Amino acid sequence: MELDRNRIPTHIAITMDGNGRWAKRQGMPRMAGHAQGVDTVIKITSECARLGVKFLTLYTFSTENWNRPQEEVKALMQLLLDSVEDEIFMKNDVRFRVIGDLQRLPLAVQECVNGLAERTKNNKRMTVVIALSYSSRWELTKAVQDIVREGIDPASITEETISQHLATNFMPDPDLLIRTGGEYRISNYLLWQVAYSELYFCDTFWPDFDEACLHRAIADFQNRERRYGKTSEQVEGHQEEEESKLPK
Repeated sequence: MELDRNRIPTHIAITMDGNGRWAKRQGMPRMAGHAQGVDTVIKITSECARLGVKFLTLYTFSTENWNRPQEEVKALMQLLLDSVEDEIFMKNDVRFRVIGDLQRLPLAVQECVNGLAERTKNNKRMTVVIALSYSSRWELTKAVQDIVREGIDPASITEETISQHLATNFMPDPDLLIRTGGEYRISNYLLWQVAYSELYFCDTFWPDFDEACLHRAIADFQNRERRYGKTSEQVEGHQEEEESKLPK
């Protein structure tokens, strides 16, 4: 599938759904699906870096996931420790960041992700952001608390004020949000940030989501008209104006 390399999304966010159901279909324990999902993360990270994506945000573990059986939570935390390695990031010149309520994580996991963020902080090709112990309602609640704590005049609060107090304040909003696994909901993920993101849902379980699946999602994105509340005529007029400024 041929993609327009001039229209690659700057920021792709993914809800990596379907690991457990994939394992069940294979007659395997749920954790086998999560382990297979790690291999998919490596493949998709490498391909996004190759295509020129600048930010890739992966919904890894939500605040709601803390309500899962404790044995599964412990196993997921151990899988995270075992799978977070420098090689994929250093080989692709990728910077690692993490967002979420990290204080709820085991100390070993906190040290692991913070250490990787420090070691890769000078990498420039792409930034991979792991949403870990994260939910939008947690993020927005914390942003409001921080704004109140700073004593900001309510009359001066703007959308930009809120954006600056979010965990994602270091990157642009997603251009494209992908959800695998056949579910059609946002699930408390980047609610503020996806206000104008293009949404793409597919039935493929995350362990089976490969480079071809990613290309189909991006091709679908490239075939859409992003109007941001404007009319098609306004968008076309702006595009023509920008093209007229290009050197002949």
